[in-house]
Amino acid sequence: MAAAGLIGGGIGAGAVGLIGSGDVAPGIELNNPESATEVSAAAAKASPSVVTLSVQDGADAGSGSGIILDDDGHILTNTHVVTLGGATADPEVTVQMNDGSARTAEVVGTDPLSDLAVVQLDDTSDITPAELGESSELNVGDTAIAIGAPLGLSGTVTDGIVSTLDRTISVASAAAEGQGSEDDAPEEPPEGAPEEQGPGEEQGPGEEDGFEFYFPDQGSQQAQESIYLNVIQTDAAINQGNSGGALVDAEGRVIGVNVAIASAGGTSAGEGAGNIGVGFSIPIDYAQRVADDLIADGEASHGLLGVTVEAGQAQSAEELTAGAHVADVADGSPAADAGIEEGDVITAVDDRPVHDTVSLTALVREHPAGSEVTLTYLRDDEEQTAEVTLTGM
Repeated sequence: MAAAGLIGGGIGAGAVGLIGSGDVAPGIELNNPESATEVSAAAAKASPSVVTLSVQDGADAGSGSGIILDDDGHILTNTHVVTLGGATADPEVTVQMNDGSARTAEVVGTDPLSDLAVVQLDDTSDITPAELGESSELNVGDTAIAIGAPLGLSGTVTDGIVSTLDRTISVASAAAEGQGSEDDAPEEPPEGAPEEQGPGEEQGPGEEDGFEFYFPDQGSQQAQESIYLNVIQTDAAINQGNSGGALVDAEGRVIGVNVAIASAGGTSAGEGAGNIGVGFSIPIDYAQRVADDLIADGEASHGLLGVTVEAGQAQSAEELTAGAHVADVADGSPAADAGIEEGDVITAVDDRPVHDTVSLTALVREHPAGSEVTLTYLRDDEEQTAEVTLTGM
């Protein structure tokens, strides 16, 4: 598991807003279509569906990116973009279209636990919805193209590859304050139940394995809670303002929503930390599910298993079993109903591996309440499976 920083525009006087009309990058045009590369063709196809968001609340302002989802003008972006890192619940949102024109929009719903949000255009004329791909079909090494507005520079295209799939990252989010415990424990764990132990707890805030992870869009005085996301890692250049923008494949189909970056140690948000080739995107399969919930209900549901988990303890690396070690099971919880017991080690959810405690949390929360999942777990060193119907948070 790795920590990461959100990549929305900053807040306050130094914030990056919509760029002036003289700096607008119009829709991408292919000057010589016959010699266009696959990146050129994919960018030309996807760019009309990627927009720049300007968010304002009094003196606070910021910018980010978004993806047009449908003909009704719904735009998928990040919660930390439209809430200015948790600073506002009632922002004014202006959308700069790919052709440079500006339109107003209203927030439809936000989901801090996934850091996804949906806004809707007031004027839906002449818009181009994105074609969505399937992130479940990706391979490491596939072409990945990031489109968005880094530092307010709309229409920016960068490319690279899919570096890793199912990377679990921890992101501090002020917008998630009050959203509940970030382990997979019940809301009121049994008395005496041990707290979740995650990797890197003995290190200083925002530090892990020689890296410093910064949050350029959230003031340091704001309360923050960690959310856990399974993401696509890419080396396509991603910077502040790319948040909510599209990660697309070689066919121009959206495969992810850009959300965070890692920064080398010794660099801080105030010093303009940026891309080092380690960027993260929320897989579109998950993002689309959350977006559908937000459009239908204004909020999204997330599964709850009902266990308290902790990192495994061992005398040597050879003795340490990967997975989430169950320290307690809440009475009447989905886990209890499925026969999960204290001491079990959960190693997979629907054949997706569980590497540690936060990996389990991220996997369970990708599913909506009421979902049926298959847990794979070890009991007395024997592998077993159980069918579980998740409750909601």
